[in-house]
Amino acid sequence: MELAYYSDLAVRLVNSEEPSRGTDTLTSVEAVRALFGESQQAARRTTDADVTRLRSVRARLRAVFEAAAGGDEVLAVDLLNALLIEFPVSPQISGHETRDEDGRPDWHMHIADYAANAGAGYAATASMGLAFHLTELGADRLGICEASPCRNAYLDTSTNRSRRYCSDRCATRANVAAYRARKRLDAERSAAARSRRQDHGPTGLTADTAQETSPAMDR
Repeated sequence: MELAYYSDLAVRLVNSEEPSRGTDTLTSVEAVRALFGESQQAARRTTDADVTRLRSVRARLRAVFEAAAGGDEVLAVDLLNALLIEFPVSPQISGHETRDEDGRPDWHMHIADYAANAGAGYAATASMGLAFHLTELGADRLGICEASPCRNAYLDTSTNRSRRYCSDRCATRANVAAYRARKRLDAERSAAARSRRQDHGPTGLTADTAQETSPAMDR
């Protein structure tokens, strides 16, 4: 469904913080306005209070992604429903700004919010978009990057539901780390095998055992 594209707002908000790295970019009015992207009209309403509001919503949205990524769909839905109740929206038909090839309005669904502040409006739109994404594509499409220490949220749109990382960069880093780990393990196994051969000698016996079992020399 078209409204699922609003779910990118949820990803954008969650990934404004990287807890494992101790970074947080959501620290100013300008940072909040940047989250809105092309929705400049909504962004203009932003105040300092919206920084605190959206930080709270961010933690709750991350909990939704973590529950879904952990396989607890019921918890993910419960957490998301709580956000939908707290931050309601009004779906509307829109099309006045776009036209089809015959010049007629290109009617489509649009999420309109009537929140009292920009933070609540952002939370409402992001939560509804994420809800559409979850119900249309499945809770397992909400993921948390497996590349340590990233842990960014992402939406899996792959055809075979195989995505595990938030970006190509993280996928490459994880693959390189896995390759190096395999090489280290191979090297350790080879070193252990060489050590065993040296201890047992060419006949498979230890040096002490070989001396004990050899014929006595004539005196």
